[in-house]
Formats: sequence, C-alpha cells, structure tokens
Amino acid sequence: MEDIIPISERIIYEDNHLIIVHKLPGEIVQADKTGDEPLSEKIRTFLKEKYQKQGNVFVGIVHRIDRPVSGIVIYAKTSKGLMRMNEVFKHRKIRKFYHVLVEQKPEIEEQTLEQFIKKNEKLNRSIISNEPKEGYLTATLHYKYLQPTKNYHLLEVELFTGRHHQIRAQLASNGMCIKGDLKYGAKRSNPDASISLQAQRIIFEHPVAKTVIEIETPYGLIRG
Repeated sequence: MEDIIPISERIIYEDNHLIIVHKLPGEIVQADKTGDEPLSEKIRTFLKEKYQKQGNVFVGIVHRIDRPVSGIVIYAKTSKGLMRMNEVFKHRKIRKFYHVLVEQKPEIEEQTLEQFIKKNEKLNRSIISNEPKEGYLTATLHYKYLQPTKNYHLLEVELFTGRHHQIRAQLASNGMCIKGDLKYGAKRSNPDASISLQAQRIIFEHPVAKTVIEIETPYGLIRG
C-alpha cells in the first residue's frame, strides 16, 4: 500500500509551524537501519517543491507510530513548533484515539485497562502484568466497542500512556488480538504486512496559536 497515495493528498492539516499527515502502513516515520526512505524525507521533499525553497527544509519529528500501523502523524515545520509540541506530548496535553480491528469481540464492550508493561528488547515486544513489578511501567487505555465487520470487530481506543507496543500488547493480553498482528497472537498476517491499527483522531491545543485543534484522518481502517 505504501506510496499508492501521494504525500500531497495525505496532508490533513498544515500551518506555519505544523504539518499533519496520514501515514500508510509500511512507511517509517523517521530514518532507521533499514535504509528505506522515511516519511519525514518525503515530507521534506514535498515542502521543498511546494514552496520552492532553497537549501535545507526543517522537518521535526514530534512523535512516532509503528511501521505496520497507519494514521495520523504530526511533524513540525519550525524548531519553535517542535520544541512546543515536545512539551505537549511530555505533559500529555493531547488526546489520541485509534481505530482497531480485533479477532475476538470483547466480553466487556467498554472499559479502561490499567496494567503494567515492560519492553523485552531482545524480542522487540512488550509484556503485560496485572500487578506492579520491578522495571514495569504503568499502561492505561480506554477502549469502546464500535461495531462488527464481516469477520472482525471494530474498537475505538483512547491511549493515555504511550508505551512500546502498548495497544497491541494490552488488547492481546485481554483476549483481543489485533488483525494481522502475528507478534501478539493473531491467526494470520495481513497481505500488506500491516496490522489493523490506525491512529484515527487527535485533539490538542496548538502550542503557538493556542487554538484547539481536532484532526481526524479521512482514510478509514478498511483492511478488514
């Protein structure tokens, strides 16, 4: 699915300080050891061409979502925007909502999950505990059942603590494996190697303009 939709059509919001885009599954938010072109560089090229800028174009990485995940990603166009958005995330002054397809319908259709999580660096996966343990961090999210699809179930998740693989690990530990997520117990992979998890909506106060920004991606979670 990567690069089927050009960057110019995936801009959800843009002003002097921020640019918010829809990331396709398979794209990487920033450069990594794979050497694949990251979304940050695609945006840099887009801005350079759109505004006919000479020299380097500033693109600051505000936050990340996993490679197989799709949806909203915020970048900064100025160092001021980056610094202030870093504070927004640091102090959790942003609400983040995800749509997710799971294999099993939850027994409880809406609840808050408060657990503890630890990243296993060697396996690149996270482990969930229902009790506090040394080295584990608090992991909190709220999910709500939205509707069934042909073979799966659509949930909305609000994430309160952004831990490594948190939504994936927490839902799986509570009997709700995400479609396509083999790492956390899904029955089969998705054809495009994605997992059916999408950053769907965000709400925050613009750190410079001080206006409330509410953004929802126009692209649905249709891979199920």
